[in-house]
Amino acid sequence: MPELFRVFALSHRFRNGRDALKDIDLTINDGEFIVVAGRNGSGKTLLGRHLVGLSVPTSGRILFRGADVKNSVKAVRQAVGFVFQDTDSQILGQIVAEDVAFGPSNLGLSPGEIRERTEEALSLVKLSGTENRRPETLSGGEKRRLSIAGVLAMSPGCIILDEPFANLDFESVQDIVRICGNLKESGATIIIVTHEMEKILLLADRLIILDKGEKCFDGPPSSAEPEIFAEHGLACPYEGYFPWIYPRGIVAGNKPGEE
Repeated sequence: MPELFRVFALSHRFRNGRDALKDIDLTINDGEFIVVAGRNGSGKTLLGRHLVGLSVPTSGRILFRGADVKNSVKAVRQAVGFVFQDTDSQILGQIVAEDVAFGPSNLGLSPGEIRERTEEALSLVKLSGTENRRPETLSGGEKRRLSIAGVLAMSPGCIILDEPFANLDFESVQDIVRICGNLKESGATIIIVTHEMEKILLLADRLIILDKGEKCFDGPPSSAEPEIFAEHGLACPYEGYFPWIYPRGIVAGNKPGEE
């Protein structure tokens, strides 16, 4: 698969001297579905921010399709959508349709194409019919889907979702899983930053675990022994496995580790 990101010895040190990321080497290819997991403070969200140029490394480099991210931030952000955990900070429009249309409008598209992208994105996240509602009237799950719609309207080839299940009820979790499954089927590159692996790991091709800023595991989820999760402060995703989180038709196959 073509290479999307290449990370070389990425390090980030806070002003207080704490190392948030330490010598991270990483390659991300087109079409991969990656879960980046870690306890609070592990550096996982910070890694995602570096990939789209929202944070500046203390040392190391990140290449996007062979070009240094720091010199091509605009191109990266057009090609890579980032869905923040705090959805309110990402919602800018006075009404739902205006919010989704904000990104495409900045691309200089025609009014007809902006409208088409807005309608399609809202349909994909099952928010059709809410176009004229004010965002503050939406539920937490609907706001999360709205923030995803705003990213989808930009037609990115890669989407990074930071803690997409935070503070969501069961039905909303199912909605996000469904959207991620559909994006995977479309061939998009998906990077999920989360500590709630049990909700999404069955969709993942690859699991990366960070702890104290270091990469501790990188490989197929099925190759991660239960001990690796306990060692790095994570609940084992194989315990309390709930297949009803995954709607029929999105996920096929067994739980990771099963024959």
